[in-house]
Amino acid sequence: MSDIAHLRARAEAEASRLPPLLARAEQLAGTVLLGEHGRRRAGLGDDFWQYRPLQEGDSRRMIDWRRSARSDGQYVREKEWQIAQSVMLWCDQAASMRYSGDPKARGDKADRARLITLSLGILLIRSGERVGLTGTGLPPRRGEAQIMRMAEFSSRDAPEDYAAPETRAMLPHARAVFVSDFLGDFAGVEAALTKAADRGVRGVLCQVLDPVEEAFPFRGRTVFESVGGSLRHETLKAGDLRGRYLDRLEERKAHMRELCALTGWQYQLHHTDEAAQAALLYLWQALDGGAR
Repeated sequence: MSDIAHLRARAEAEASRLPPLLARAEQLAGTVLLGEHGRRRAGLGDDFWQYRPLQEGDSRRMIDWRRSARSDGQYVREKEWQIAQSVMLWCDQAASMRYSGDPKARGDKADRARLITLSLGILLIRSGERVGLTGTGLPPRRGEAQIMRMAEFSSRDAPEDYAAPETRAMLPHARAVFVSDFLGDFAGVEAALTKAADRGVRGVLCQVLDPVEEAFPFRGRTVFESVGGSLRHETLKAGDLRGRYLDRLEERKAHMRELCALTGWQYQLHHTDEAAQAALLYLWQALDGGAR
């Protein structure tokens, strides 16, 4: 196959993922009720937000006399806060995310991570926030076109086995969400959160794991190989590794919780056999609670 034909085949394969991913993300985002005003706040701006009763300390110039004439009280017309928050998202696209312990029953970690990330982006953009992907490829913007760009960028696989969160071009005092299995070198995670904290960035680490990675059900002769093929280990007694493996995994989780506590972030653990809506709702509430 020529280079051009190979490139076209790859491009078509990537593009074929976008409509299903977008459709599922739109559907998932629709399950989260934003309320009448979503994440909007009262403040400076031109757009009407709500009427409220006149309070002590309000100037009489603030009274909306037309609205007040329809009732016995006096009402103030509030406008919407128009300073949008920038939210930066990072979705791990490394080979380790393409693992599923039971492909017939559930998708891989990458599929779930992309679905959660894109759904969260849709919710944020449609509530008026600027959303981008960490790194220099997709700076934060508003609008439906940004959703398409996010879907395109998020659908690309990376060749390396493990990846660390990307922090380039992260805006000071923004919010951020990193979605990954976080099973690679932890030094990269520490460096990313430290750098983010130095810039006043707060957010959530969302760890996505397959149930098999939590249970370690292997016995007897077993060959363990990384998805990317760079790591391989064969043993005749896989059961003997279970205790040490589970201890190391719990140590990793504890270290992530501790790191989040030190840097002002939050930690979330999500399994691919759980409803994606639960993870999305947690992330939405976590960002909404600390957005401003």
